[in-house]
Amino acid sequence: MDIQLKKSTIGVKEKRSSYLLYSIKQNLFAYAMLIPAFVAMMCIHFIPMIQGIYISFLNLNMMTMTKFLNAPFIGFQNYYEVLFDPDSLIRTGFLNALRNTAIYTIVVTFATFALGIILAMLVNREFKGRGIVRTALLMPWVVPSYVVGIVWGFLWRQDSGLINIILHDILHILPEKPYWLLGQNQIWAIILPTIWRGLPLSMILMLAGLQSISPDYYEAADIDGANGWQKFWNITLPLLKPILAINIMFSLISNIYSYNIVAMMFGNGAGIPGDWGDLLMTNIHRNSFQLWQFGPGAAALMIVMFFALGVVALWYAFFKDDLVVK
Repeated sequence: MDIQLKKSTIGVKEKRSSYLLYSIKQNLFAYAMLIPAFVAMMCIHFIPMIQGIYISFLNLNMMTMTKFLNAPFIGFQNYYEVLFDPDSLIRTGFLNALRNTAIYTIVVTFATFALGIILAMLVNREFKGRGIVRTALLMPWVVPSYVVGIVWGFLWRQDSGLINIILHDILHILPEKPYWLLGQNQIWAIILPTIWRGLPLSMILMLAGLQSISPDYYEAADIDGANGWQKFWNITLPLLKPILAINIMFSLISNIYSYNIVAMMFGNGAGIPGDWGDLLMTNIHRNSFQLWQFGPGAAALMIVMFFALGVVALWYAFFKDDLVVK
């Protein structure tokens, strides 16, 4: 009995290996076409990432820059400096940047999702000039983020900025012209331009999802006497969940690593955004490349990477059932 079982097991293994070899031979050209992409991924992503992880354990600064990867190994000291050392240069503002990034990411993600659905439902209807309206709503997405930062930096100026001119001089909503680029107003000065630029992508994704929903569902709901809110809550939103999940993931990752708008709004990358305008990426860039603290900068970047991985893990745990093709 054991001999027959072993023979049967060996036969199954031989069949599997022969099928695997046959599959490789049949798809050899396809695998060969993947080699350039694999090499590019290794060169562009994986090798720099491994180097970055290694640099986070080195004492790499202005004095040891010529040694690069041969700089003194100091273990987890860079991580300690970033998180706990009050005298560390890179820790100055890091916790504020972490707080700002959390607020910024949550508000921008929720706002682009909510406004994206509203706009998608509006432009999904039949009306005159619908194509022109759709094109106009996509324009912010076409504008480079660097340009968005520069333009909105001018718009937020206290005396000559268009926003204060409209709110104070024309509409008389504000009693005085506030400093939007100073103090706690800074967080809104970076949130609103990001929503403005990210909204078109959210809208177009939601619009694609809406157009994939069969009208039969809504016709059946009309027969049952459902109102607009009931149809949205029980038909539209559940069927949009797969698109919504991807939309939220894109927004979360993009906002955690956001840099361009803030960097260009405050001194073209050379200025200091302040306690309420600094994000993790601007803080790390400034301390790494202007103060030459490459070791602590790499450690801070690794902390952000693990933070982003944790956010993605939570996202997957929440949306994993909606990502399965049924």
